[in-house]
Amino acid sequence: MIVIAILAIPFIFYFVKTPDYGAIRADQFARIYDRNVSTLEAQQIVRLLNLAQALGMSDFVGTMTAGAGFNQNQAAVQFVVNLLVLRHEADRLGLRPSASEVADVVRKLPAFQGDSGFDINKFNDLVQNGLAPLGLSEEHIEQLVRDQISLNEIQDLLAAGVSLPKSELDENFQRGYDKLYVSVIRFRSTDFDKDIKINDEDVQKYYEAHKSELKTGENRKVEFVQLTMTEEEKKLTGKERIEALQKLADRATDFTQALLQKDADFKQAAAKSQLPVHETAEFTAAEPDPQLKVDPHLGAAAFKLSAQEPNSDPVQAADGFYMLHLVGSTEARPLTLEEAKPKIVDALKRTRSRELMSTKGAEVAQQLREEKKSGQPLEAAIQKVGVKPEKLPPFSLIEEDQQKSDAKEQKNQPSGLVAVKNAVALLKTDDVSDFVPSGTDGFIAILEKRDSLADVNAGEKKAVFEKRILENKERLVLVEWLRDRQQAAGLEFKKG
Repeated sequence: MIVIAILAIPFIFYFVKTPDYGAIRADQFARIYDRNVSTLEAQQIVRLLNLAQALGMSDFVGTMTAGAGFNQNQAAVQFVVNLLVLRHEADRLGLRPSASEVADVVRKLPAFQGDSGFDINKFNDLVQNGLAPLGLSEEHIEQLVRDQISLNEIQDLLAAGVSLPKSELDENFQRGYDKLYVSVIRFRSTDFDKDIKINDEDVQKYYEAHKSELKTGENRKVEFVQLTMTEEEKKLTGKERIEALQKLADRATDFTQALLQKDADFKQAAAKSQLPVHETAEFTAAEPDPQLKVDPHLGAAAFKLSAQEPNSDPVQAADGFYMLHLVGSTEARPLTLEEAKPKIVDALKRTRSRELMSTKGAEVAQQLREEKKSGQPLEAAIQKVGVKPEKLPPFSLIEEDQQKSDAKEQKNQPSGLVAVKNAVALLKTDDVSDFVPSGTDGFIAILEKRDSLADVNAGEKKAVFEKRILENKERLVLVEWLRDRQQAAGLEFKKG
């Protein structure tokens, strides 16, 4: 198993001010444990996700949203379901963290840390000014901490079946901390562009094969109402500004709740709330209507609406909230050959450039290997093949100070270093990697030398290394347990 893969915790953390509830807008969110979970309940739990992120509970959030990738909707849905499962299972197992345990964890939360540890002023500031806009209180912090403690206790119970054989530990520790001396031979797609000629026959063939994909953009037209602060309120700061936004948030919630009623009408609801209705012209996803350009989330929200669900949830902008209603849409239509030609030419050039680059890269890799087999020294083989390698600064697969390095150091790192590490992780000295695509370009990596770790603190590092791998294995087991418990709970999504 490659060290990088072992150590890369497969959990994504989301730090967003306002979650997108696009996946959970139905009246009933899901059914679990033989009861219905309403959209309102789900939205309240998603607010806890926001709070957990603000508190710096990254491990907890990562586990509870595991498998969501970079999709914020999926992350919100996963958090809702897993929190319902966790609380049910914690109650079933009799896990009830004490008040002292909760207080101890609260004092250690990253959001409340100052120069000397726990900072009561940061705690008070969040409680007084940060919770109200989310519709939360101090009690919700304690709830989340109880959830985190319960999750950790369940992980400890499951950890009894997790082990790490010494042979696996030794092999991966050495592989991870060896100092590697690597050269790369880079291939750039732009170097192959000049050899590519696209004729009309090529364009015609591509057009016939991809007609269904070559379409104009879809157009949308929406109505919207806005609840924004007055010019005087926009000047407010701190607690006063938050209170003003909270009042708007409450009105926005009331408006969207009214739209959930049977036969609700957007304009009638707006009139009842004394809100003027604005209307856009037709616009595309790439070029939103000027009225929606006050915030990039507005155009995106418009393209998540449908005839079945024409009304959006409140979309927060800098100075208030917007609620959108789909008036109509113009479906994408097929492009004519002439309209599609520029796109086709670009697509063909990119494809052929990658093909030429991959073919050349594979040839060079094979030539280097053949020269090596004939007894040629690596440097002589490189010269004979006629390529120019780039020597990288020595590195290890595991860079202990990587997270501590400043932005300037990160910027000065060799291009595609993570891809290079993956390419050489299992190579032996003087081995040549296969051609590796990297973005629009690619490379071949050559492992010139591998120096074993010579460190008086190697024993301590190994202990830390073993702990990290075991923790990650335990986390994976915990995530699988949560998925299994979802199935046992009879989870069924109603919509979205």
